[in-house]
Formats: sequence, C-alpha cells, structure tokens
Amino acid sequence: MQQPLAYRMRPQNLDEVVGQQHLVGPNQIIRRMVAAHRLSSMILYGPPGTGKTSIASAIAGATKYAFRTLNAATDTKKDLQIVAEEAKMSGTVILLLDEIHRLDKTKQDFLLPHLESGRIVLVGATTENPYMSILPAIRSRSQIFQVYPLTPADIATAIARALADKTRGLGNYPVALAPEAKTYLTTATNGDLRSALNALELAVLSTPEVDGEIAITAEVMHQSLQQRAIAGDPDGDAHYDVISAFQKSIRGSDVDAALHYLARLITVGDLPSILRRLLVIAYEDVGLANPQTAARTLTAIQAAERLGLPEGRIPLATAVIDLCLAPKSNSAITAIDAALADVAAGKAGSVPDDLRDAHYQGAKSLGHGVHYQLPHHFPNGWVKQQYLPDTLINAAYYTPKQTGKYEQALTAQWHQLRRWQGRE
Repeated sequence: MQQPLAYRMRPQNLDEVVGQQHLVGPNQIIRRMVAAHRLSSMILYGPPGTGKTSIASAIAGATKYAFRTLNAATDTKKDLQIVAEEAKMSGTVILLLDEIHRLDKTKQDFLLPHLESGRIVLVGATTENPYMSILPAIRSRSQIFQVYPLTPADIATAIARALADKTRGLGNYPVALAPEAKTYLTTATNGDLRSALNALELAVLSTPEVDGEIAITAEVMHQSLQQRAIAGDPDGDAHYDVISAFQKSIRGSDVDAALHYLARLITVGDLPSILRRLLVIAYEDVGLANPQTAARTLTAIQAAERLGLPEGRIPLATAVIDLCLAPKSNSAITAIDAALADVAAGKAGSVPDDLRDAHYQGAKSLGHGVHYQLPHHFPNGWVKQQYLPDTLINAAYYTPKQTGKYEQALTAQWHQLRRWQGRE
C-alpha cells in the first residue's frame, strides 16, 4: 500500500524543509549543527503538521545516518533496544520519538546512556510545552526548539512541489488546481502541512479525469478537507485579522463579539494564540484599572493549558467575559512606551550621583551615594530628592486614568506626590 503524500514528500535534506527558517535557514542553529557534524539531541515542540518529523528526516538525509521513528506512548522498551543495537552496529542512529511528553521513566532510563554516548541522536516531537510536560533528565540532555504554524505561502510552496514531483508526488497526474481551491487549501488547515498535502492527494485521487484533466475546484477541496474555511473571514481576511478583532472586541467591552472571535479561534485549534492574546489584553487594556483581572486571567490560561481543547473553552470563555466587563486602562503601556521612546532618542542621561552604587571602596571619594536619603526614614515614606537624570528632570511618562477604583486610588497618591515634589 502506498504511503500518504505527506509521508512521501518528507524532505531529504534541509533545503527541502518548508518553513521553520529560524531553525534550518542559512546560518541558523540546526543547519550549523549539520554542517559542523556536531549533532545533539533536541526536542521540537509545536502544533501538528508543522515540520517536526520533516526536520528529523532532513537531518538524517543530510548526515546519511540511519533514521528510525518510534512513538513514546505506544512503542515499548524492546523497540528502543532494537534501535540501540542498530546504533552499535552502524555508529549513529537518528531517532524521532513522537509524543515524547508521554515517555515513561523506564524508557527514559534506558535511553539516557545512549544519548550521552551519542550513539542515538534523539529528536523528540511534541505538541506540549516541554518545560511542563517532559521529564527533566531528558530535557536537560536536549536542546529545545519551538516550531510554528506554517504560513499560507509555505504551504503553497509545498503544494507546488508535490504537484510537480513525478517520483514522490502527484506530478504524473494532470491536475488543474483552481486558484480558489489553492487559497482554501493554504489557509483552512491553519498551518498544518500534513493535512493540506493529504487533503490534496485525496482530492486528486477521488476526482475523475475529464478531457485529459483532473479539475480540483474549491468545492472538491472543501469536501476533501472536511472542514470549513474558518481561519479567516468568509470574504478572505487572514487568520491574524480574527486575532486582531478578538483583542479589539475585548478592548471595546463587546462580550458577544469577543466570544464569537474566541469561538473561531477555538474551532481552528489555535490555543497558543488565544492564551498569549488574553494575557496581553489583561495587562495592556485592563491594566491598572483592575490589576486583579490579570491574576484571574493567568489562572484561566493555566487551566486551559492543562485541560486542552475542547474542555479548555470553559476557562477561556470565563476569562474573556471577565476581561470584557472589566474597566479599561492603558496607562501602563502608554507610560513605558513614552519612556522607551526617550531612551531610543538618546535621552538617557547620567544617573544622579546620589543614586549610584556606593557599595565599594572609593565610592565616596567619587561622590557616589554620599547625600542619598533613605525614604523609609521620613514621614509618609517619602523625601524630596532627584531621581531622574539632569537631562530628563521634568520628564513625565505616567498619565493616570480614572477608570476603576484601583487606579483612582493610584491617581490620588500620584497627585499627592506631585504636590510634595512641587510639580502641582
């Protein structure tokens, strides 16, 4: 039985790897390792179908080492022993261990000495965060690399290769791929190349040839992929537009719109983007108006990570509703961005002498820290002294807002301090 197209099109060298150029591109870490013949075990983590197996296959092809694939959950210690025996005979074996987060301690203990000797170069593949899910002994002996969803352009490149390749691909078939079908295929899989290639092959093999042509229409592609094109809007907007709309709906306190965009992101399985965006929103858009919201959001994120989808939708929805209805303040991000702009413009200035490090011999002779006054020794824990450099003596970055009781209290304290400073 012929292997699926995605299997047949696995890269045989690093130049054939689609995407993940931060790892396999010119002068990047994995390419440098291969070029120097200094391979080390690694863990690749990221969404399914994004190139973890492809990278392992390409490393093996480039180095000419034997390449074996096992699954940490279903294959046994005996299977590992067979690989180890082969490594003793051939010198080095590159072992792709899928679902490495499910490796138990017995298998781990068997693997460790072979990893340390270099006879087995482990490429662990996982969709889980390795810092939370992989045993420390394996993690400490491996380099950890994140892989990312492929872009529509990456998937289009792989599709073109598959359609042209007459040995491994579909080059022997008279395929006419409609532009709409190609667009759908490159976007609807949400960066999963395996799904895209296998759906393409199903479409080609299940469509009869008419007048010397296998016409793959958008409708045929929809049926073959068996999912709706929901990564973007129906009118063709990109997946990232949905993420943008998600944040802006929360910022605008529209609960229903925010839940709608959350549902779209959940449906395409983009959990990492949801979690990252929620945490950003908690600090960027709610911020000091209600700081406790950030703590609750982080708790919901951790719950969603542990539960996974679909159960994770419950804490995610809770966080979205909480963030929508919370008072909003962007005073923190506005303040730090203003400070960063001054630094970028070369307005750093010298640290005042009284604030400089005075914990070394000779500091006093330089005038460092001589007149520094400890605020704790004064009423209200405050004393007037200069903190900003001379070049920024009147700089003001934080502009308080009156949204939320917490920032209202901060605003009152801010005004009091400015009066003591003589700035009001």
